[in-house]
Amino acid sequence: MRDLLDHDYEPECNRSGNTPFAEVFQARIARRGFLQGSLGAAVGGLFASTGVAHALQAGAGPELNFTPVPVDESDSFIVPEGYEAKVIYRWGDPITGAMPQFSPDNTGAEQGEQAGMHHDGMHFFPIEGEDPWQGSSTDGLLVVNHEYVEPRFLHAGAVAGQAMTAWSVPDHAGPRDPDHVLKELNAHGVSIARIREGADGEWRIVPDPHNRRITALTEMEIAGPVRGSDLVKTKFSPDGTRTRGTFANCAHGVTPWNTYMAAEENWSGAFVNNDDEMPREHARFGVRRGMSRPSWHLAADGADAYVRFDASTRADSAEGDYRNEPNTYGWMVEIDPFDPDSTPVKRTTLGRCAHEGVVFAPVADGEKVVCYTGDDARNEYIYKFVSAGTYRSGETRGEILDEGVLYAAKFNEDGTGEWLALVYGENGLDESNGFPSQADVLVNTRPAADLVGATPMDRPEWGTVDPQTRAVYFTLTNNSQRSADETDAANPRGPNPFGHIIRWHEDGAQDALTFAWDIFVIAGPHEDSADMHGEALNDDNIFSSPDGLWMDANRRLWIQTDISESVMYRGNHTVFGNNAMLAANPETGEIKRFLTGPVGQELTGVVTTPDHRTIFVNVQHPGATTSPEDFAAGNYASHWPDGGQSVPRSATVMIRRTDRGVIGA
Repeated sequence: MRDLLDHDYEPECNRSGNTPFAEVFQARIARRGFLQGSLGAAVGGLFASTGVAHALQAGAGPELNFTPVPVDESDSFIVPEGYEAKVIYRWGDPITGAMPQFSPDNTGAEQGEQAGMHHDGMHFFPIEGEDPWQGSSTDGLLVVNHEYVEPRFLHAGAVAGQAMTAWSVPDHAGPRDPDHVLKELNAHGVSIARIREGADGEWRIVPDPHNRRITALTEMEIAGPVRGSDLVKTKFSPDGTRTRGTFANCAHGVTPWNTYMAAEENWSGAFVNNDDEMPREHARFGVRRGMSRPSWHLAADGADAYVRFDASTRADSAEGDYRNEPNTYGWMVEIDPFDPDSTPVKRTTLGRCAHEGVVFAPVADGEKVVCYTGDDARNEYIYKFVSAGTYRSGETRGEILDEGVLYAAKFNEDGTGEWLALVYGENGLDESNGFPSQADVLVNTRPAADLVGATPMDRPEWGTVDPQTRAVYFTLTNNSQRSADETDAANPRGPNPFGHIIRWHEDGAQDALTFAWDIFVIAGPHEDSADMHGEALNDDNIFSSPDGLWMDANRRLWIQTDISESVMYRGNHTVFGNNAMLAANPETGEIKRFLTGPVGQELTGVVTTPDHRTIFVNVQHPGATTSPEDFAAGNYASHWPDGGQSVPRSATVMIRRTDRGVIGA
């Protein structure tokens, strides 16, 4: 039952037979004549003859001038000597409306006026509202994704004393309490809250007209080629132009025109389809028969906002039921944080998948907008979008994302790569292969990438672009189900329980169709890891399951880990302790552990203020390792951040140097 309910469960859906990245990597090692049997020997020096190496001749790179923190298993948030950390924004903190204070007994409506659960990707927008990276470093809008909910803690007041796992849902078989369903839907989505550093140096949430909750119930526009398609027509929107809500929002993106992009990642498990024949736009994306993960469709009051999660055919046409509701999810959602009356927009040209996030390359006037996104599921793909129009500072808005070309990445054994266009009428994407339109190509992004021959990857997660060299970095968090004979050049281990980070540089301009790639670091314990020089990681930097990733303007590469609670503190993961955040120098390959979080959590979401003297980090799902028996007894594995016997709460943490210097310098 756990696989069905696990928020991170993504069934194996890729049956394409495309050559996996791990096979490509192994073939590359063989071509270069490296010794087998030693991971370090196998990957050492791989950058020496690649285009990536030429892109990284910018100098010595950024300093990592702090003492690394050790591996830790305590229920604490630990930063280097000379730094301080303070919690500033927790699940349940009031931000709008009646400003209800947090309580384990909060109603569903109250949750809609509070910070959502399980913080993930985020950005600090300076309050001037002119540039996402320039402006005030003491006053701005904090925009935070809330990826999923842990029902036992969300409903702690109602389920106290029950033996519940991290994935248990009250009354899962139905009927479900409508207020429980409302609370879960309102705990998802995105929050926008004004935060300000006071004269006393303390950061606080400020009541403000900008403050806003966007939830799994908020009305959204559908834009791009899929708008109006028969594939997204529903009872709620017979013309296929609107939908309700966003959820499973993992990482994010920040546009050059100062808006926020929320990703929709593990959305498919919220739906059920009991038809005899399931369409590929459901099956290939993980929609299941029988029951869904949260059973929202079984709310006792039968409200339309809840029954829509049953995608079974129930009417004579799509306009009479919700058979197409899953097709309105799996997109990147654009939100304008400075316009509280604006309607979020699902930008369908960026494709439909389990989006981890989206990262935009730096762009100048007259250049095309280029961004990258990863499909965070086993053996799925990395994508790139290139706009049809060109960027104009102060003029360009989100509509530029509605026209352009989406590409899927193919990684070759020789360290080269190519971008394969997902365009109707090209590369076999036509009626003969079941693609009658561009809308169909985009709704079925995964099957389209299968057909053109993209390279299956080890769960592509966050990406970032070097602001100086334009090299692109992506985390490949892990893939424990990849077998030894499925390895390739870009996915070198099978199984791959620890993950790695890949990087590439486009051959010319950012919109080029070819690139050079290599591995930046292979994560793991001392005996099964390798840095960019082929040397094993050490006590100061061993890590597993890289997930969050961001390079700041000073070119420090911040790496955040997400060891699953199912393996944390066990077996070959015992050595890593709690999840952590590390800093890396992209030039030298130096890596140091910057902080560790409390018990059972994931470190995610990272951004600095424009002056680089304050850094914000999110702690997600502390206490997730609590056993059912301990939950029933009230013995939570973590009581962070409030201590005592409190319910653990995801939260945003502010970190700065005690001398107020630049972070990491």
